[in-house]
Amino acid sequence: MIRTSPICIPTVNSDRDWDFCFHLSQKTKIPAREQTDEFYPTSGSEESEEEIIVAEKAINSMSLPRDKLAQSQKKAAQLIKEKLNVQANKELIRCVILSRIIFGEDHWKCAQAVANLAYGYLTLRGLPSQAKRHAESVKHTLLTWKGNTTSNKEKREILEVLVMLYYTLGVACLLQNRGKEAYINLQKAERNMKELKEFFKEGVSGLQVSEKDLTVALGRASLAIQRLNLALAYFEKAIGNVITAKGDRTSDLIYLYEEIAQIEQLRRNHDQAIQYLQQALSICTCLFSEVSPQTAEANALLAKAYAMSGEAHHRDTVAIYFIKSITAYQATLGPEDYETLTTIDEFCKWLIQNGDKQEAYRLLKSSLKSQVISYGDCSDKVAETFYNMGRICFAKGELKKAVQLLRKCLMIQIILYGTEHSKSKDTKNLLTLLQRTSKSSSKWKKEANAGRKNTICKGTEV
Repeated sequence: MIRTSPICIPTVNSDRDWDFCFHLSQKTKIPAREQTDEFYPTSGSEESEEEIIVAEKAINSMSLPRDKLAQSQKKAAQLIKEKLNVQANKELIRCVILSRIIFGEDHWKCAQAVANLAYGYLTLRGLPSQAKRHAESVKHTLLTWKGNTTSNKEKREILEVLVMLYYTLGVACLLQNRGKEAYINLQKAERNMKELKEFFKEGVSGLQVSEKDLTVALGRASLAIQRLNLALAYFEKAIGNVITAKGDRTSDLIYLYEEIAQIEQLRRNHDQAIQYLQQALSICTCLFSEVSPQTAEANALLAKAYAMSGEAHHRDTVAIYFIKSITAYQATLGPEDYETLTTIDEFCKWLIQNGDKQEAYRLLKSSLKSQVISYGDCSDKVAETFYNMGRICFAKGELKKAVQLLRKCLMIQIILYGTEHSKSKDTKNLLTLLQRTSKSSSKWKKEANAGRKNTICKGTEV
């Protein structure tokens, strides 16, 4: 899985683009009589020349914002396609500003623009808090307008926006670890999607939120609220839809197989989980080659799945897949990469649990320099490596080396956390125990040596 840096969620006060949007909308708010698509009076042929002139001026004044809105929508779509996410998000803000000028704040078209912006904050910027706030702000407008629609085209568009709106709210809540709220919103999106399909028999292709996206989100929300069977059903449905649409060798299936394997592991169906992960690995090998970050990740997941099964006959298989993963990561991402070092760490923990401490120590020692380069001398990861190496030496009876390694670990932990932190205390307690054991061992050796010398001397005297 690709990891990114932590997301910084701006506060309302720091969202300058959005504040500007509100500020501008207040300055440029169009009177209600100018917010309709038809500006001419409806009193038949009784219009005065003055009224016609006023109406023509209104049309001319609105044509420029409408043109600008169309250009802005087109530009936003292009920027999204080019993955210029920040610029695309700013263009979506401009769409909101122009929609407010043209339609007014209470029109569903303006609500649509805000819903698009909320979806943009979620999918382009990874900002669930912003996305949720904007989506909530227009929910009432869309729900109340929906009942007053007369045009089928308008009703379809509003249903499409409602799907996107509830999907945005659901995924935003999911990212904020609010599983129940996420599931409720995603269910509403599912109901609107169903209504859309029933009302428009020709299909619902071309939506911003696809059926696959919604089904996967519902599966993840079900998993978050511990409804494992329901989560499994949603993922099976998503996999079936992808195979039908794109075949059984598409990259979309990789993460679906990996996630459904996780569900099967939680259900303790380890053999089924392994089968799904083998399918994911097969697709990775086919699409990306045997030495690639994608294949490395698939190998690591398969190694952990075999390890979780707890079967003794899988021990060699676990080691094989871990080694394949580490080799691929080192060749493609480098020895100092986070994924490489994390996989080595996981392999070492498994080796220690299974009694192969010598190999674990060798791997930890060889990765120590890379950890220092990646994380720095005083980092939690380096401290943890010293700790694990110290414990291995202790288990092997190499007490002096164990004490040296644990001292290094403790020094880093005190710098990072202070003396009262639980990690520092645990290391200090282990170090104290080791030092006592080491002293007792030295004393015993001295006494044993002295006894041996006395015996030799007495034997010589005799």
